[in-house]
Amino acid sequence: MSTGTEAAKENQPPTEETKTEEAIKPEQQNPDVEETVAAQRDTTFKSLVLSAHGGYDKVKLHIKKGCPAPTIGEVLVRVKACGMNFADLMARQGLYDRLPSLPVSLGMECAGIVEQLGEGVTDRQVGDKVMVLNRFGLWQELVCVQSNHTFLMPVEMSFEEGAALLVNYITAYMILFNFGNLKPNQSVLVHMAAGGVGTAAVQLCKTVENVTIFGTASACKHENIKQNGVSHPIDYRTNDYVEELRKISQKGVDIVMDPLGGPDTCKSFNLLKPMGKLVIYGAANLLTGQRKNLMALAKSWWNQFSISAMQLIHSNKAVCGFHLGHLDEEIDLISNVVNTLLDLYVKGKIKPRIDSTFPFEQVGDAMRHLQERKNVGKVILIPDMPKEAAEKNANEGVKKDADKVAKKEARDETKNEAKKEEN
Repeated sequence: MSTGTEAAKENQPPTEETKTEEAIKPEQQNPDVEETVAAQRDTTFKSLVLSAHGGYDKVKLHIKKGCPAPTIGEVLVRVKACGMNFADLMARQGLYDRLPSLPVSLGMECAGIVEQLGEGVTDRQVGDKVMVLNRFGLWQELVCVQSNHTFLMPVEMSFEEGAALLVNYITAYMILFNFGNLKPNQSVLVHMAAGGVGTAAVQLCKTVENVTIFGTASACKHENIKQNGVSHPIDYRTNDYVEELRKISQKGVDIVMDPLGGPDTCKSFNLLKPMGKLVIYGAANLLTGQRKNLMALAKSWWNQFSISAMQLIHSNKAVCGFHLGHLDEEIDLISNVVNTLLDLYVKGKIKPRIDSTFPFEQVGDAMRHLQERKNVGKVILIPDMPKEAAEKNANEGVKKDADKVAKKEARDETKNEAKKEEN
């Protein structure tokens, strides 16, 4: 007979841990199966969980117990590296509408090794190195995903590169080629040219003959983006990028990639040549601090770009919107793009640039690094980074920041001396 406490426990809804235990419960008693199940129950894995909207501290490291079990059509992947995107930062602030209710694990992309196959999976094998694309939930050490959301990695690709490729390069490719129809001898303005999508876009532009690339970035990043292929770097912090671009190309450009939103969208539209295309794919201007800024939201809404159909007709320009998170059901479309990108990677025409790697334990530092736009390339999270590597990474980050401060002070001193001479 059950006690009152036991009966209450039986009537309680199953938790995530009890669901995991039920999923791995053997159907029949077998010593080998029992040993495997016991090992699975004893398994723990790291998970980064968003518990509430707000600052960097709202994403916390949790240690979950039990091994997730793949269901029909799924695979279990042991994650080796995760990509971080501006969408994750917006989700933390409550500005991203593609998440379930909290608490939830963030993360749209990762790379790892297939450890287990669910029923009906025939296109993957245990041991496969795969990249994973999902709407959320990939900032974890173990994840179960539909097998058609995974993509086989080339042998020579690292896990960090695999975690850096999908979101940024799919976005850049579809903007430039599916919407932009980029052709030889055209020109492109890439905002945030040192970021993940910006770096990808510049590399993809270089696969087309004689494309002129304008790229906005802070002055300290100009050498990096020039090496990546930007023809004309523009320091958006000290100069008006519209004026700077017009000095070089009076008519404007053929394509503008706009991840900024707000008043910059209107500027970008006005920079288009006749038959030009503006593709809006983000609202980075909303991220002005750790937490949601109501003033920034109001300002963005007030300054949002608006145009009528007749105005579009008279201007001979096109405006497009792109949101990868709303294409998660378009498996064939995405798969074709990924196949094209992997072919370009194998041929050496594109290569993800890794800015920095952070252990899960330093996710707050990683988010700050990306939100303050200190990165050149992709920011990567590592579930199981060795302690020595994590400490080295932290020290290098401090050194980089100190070098930037020293360079800025040197530039300021030079400017001050120049002003004194003028006076």
